[in-house]
Amino acid sequence: MNNKQMIASMTLKYEKLLAEEESLNSEVTKLHDSDYIARYARERYMYSLPGEIIIKIPDEEK
Repeated sequence: MNNKQMIASMTLKYEKLLAEEESLNSEVTKLHDSDYIARYARERYMYSLPGEIIIKIPDEEK
């Protein structure tokens, strides 16, 4: 692998890592919001409020 290919490869990896960092920073910001945490837990782990009934609708396969 020559230097130009290596630079191009490393630049691509760097850009992917920057995008991942931005996504993670966004998630951290959201996790400081108690409403977001409650909604996340209810959707992901099927937690419910008293009197609620959870109905899971399967995703359509593509």
